[in-house]
Amino acid sequence: MQVLLPPQVWVLKRELLWVPVFGWGLALCRPIAIDRGAGRKAIGQIVEQGIERLRKGLWVIIFPEGTRVAPGQRKRYGVGGAVLAEQSGYPVLPIAHNAGEFWGRRQFIKRPGTVRLVFGPLIDTRGKSAQQINAEAEAWIEGTMARISTDISDPISRNS
Repeated sequence: MQVLLPPQVWVLKRELLWVPVFGWGLALCRPIAIDRGAGRKAIGQIVEQGIERLRKGLWVIIFPEGTRVAPGQRKRYGVGGAVLAEQSGYPVLPIAHNAGEFWGRRQFIKRPGTVRLVFGPLIDTRGKSAQQINAEAEAWIEGTMARISTDISDPISRNS
């Protein structure tokens, strides 16, 4: 996504910054590093730092599920990104991808295949609640995921 989108920062769990070498490099990108267990405080941090970054012309990348989810599984979408969108008035660009088919949660080894990345239509957030924004993004992402998911045992669809 660093190549396909304008300059950006990512919202991520702060523990990633503690990983030797990787975390140090990640810190140089000035992410919004949150304590996911902090609840409302973490949402406040996303909003405060997110608005600051948006005003500087940076895009804020948020994975609303918080972590990779196995293909065919669903996880509750967090509201942090939707609250940021509601309070900032910036639009949301939903993105769906099938990377979970090739790189499972808590797995270091990746399986070969083609990751499909699909950009959705911009969601106008003006006048919408965080719940409405989240529901609209989730509906588009989940519908698109159903369309781009592949049978990873099928080498033809895997490499198409």
